[in-house]
Amino acid sequence: MKVIAITSGKGGVGKTSLSANLAIALAGRDQRVTVFDADIGLANLDVMLGCKPKGTLQEVISGSKSIADVIEEGPGGIRFVGGGSGIETMINLTGRAGDAFLREINELEKSTDFLIFDTGAGIDANVMAFLTAAHEVLVVVSPDPASLTDGYATAKAISTSDAKVKVKILMNMVDDEAQGKAVFARLSSIAQQFLGKPFGYAGHVRNDPKAAKCVRQRKPWMLVDPNTPASRDTDRIAAQLLGESVSHEAEIISFADRLKSLFARERVAA
Repeated sequence: MKVIAITSGKGGVGKTSLSANLAIALAGRDQRVTVFDADIGLANLDVMLGCKPKGTLQEVISGSKSIADVIEEGPGGIRFVGGGSGIETMINLTGRAGDAFLREINELEKSTDFLIFDTGAGIDANVMAFLTAAHEVLVVVSPDPASLTDGYATAKAISTSDAKVKVKILMNMVDDEAQGKAVFARLSSIAQQFLGKPFGYAGHVRNDPKAAKCVRQRKPWMLVDPNTPASRDTDRIAAQLLGESVSHEAEIISFADRLKSLFARERVAA
């Protein structure tokens, strides 16, 4: 099971819609995909999918429900677990309920090829633990100057927290491939200068009026029109993710084990 965390430095850059559509693109390539809405403060993955969730990730972590209770079939052959809007408390994965949640995450490996976490924007303790436990983090950035600044700060924080985490920039809402690569090159150059290594490039998704209309209508663009520019770009990103294997060390240390140790460390630091 490969674990992908998708995040951003600020809201409004299309992070959740990309999480939903990337999951559907992977499922369209015969992958078993489960998406968790890990945006504890402002969950809206269910809105993007046009589905009403049976339960939330927060309920699973608290022990009031199991993953089996809340996981459900979503569009395009994916499965998803909703989040919990308005929740700002620190998730606790160190108690009995947390242990049960982590055991269930390990069980998911038997039925999941890709586990995608749609996290909240920013770098609070909840978000950072999910990000640094993942095999790969995609930081969604748009050409907007504020997005560039916040996206770089987020990518820098992840890289500084754990140098082993693979951090990639996913350019969204670009005019074309050339703009996406040019903006990414500036960010990566800054990272090389101040962090000693460049960021990876996950790809780009173009500005697409049809995709924007799909978002407003709560319909994934991958399903409405697989040939629209945003769909083709998203599918290319999925193909790239499929072409990359998880490192041997990441296979030895399970995602659940990494997540538990990171949450424990954050609570001690607090």
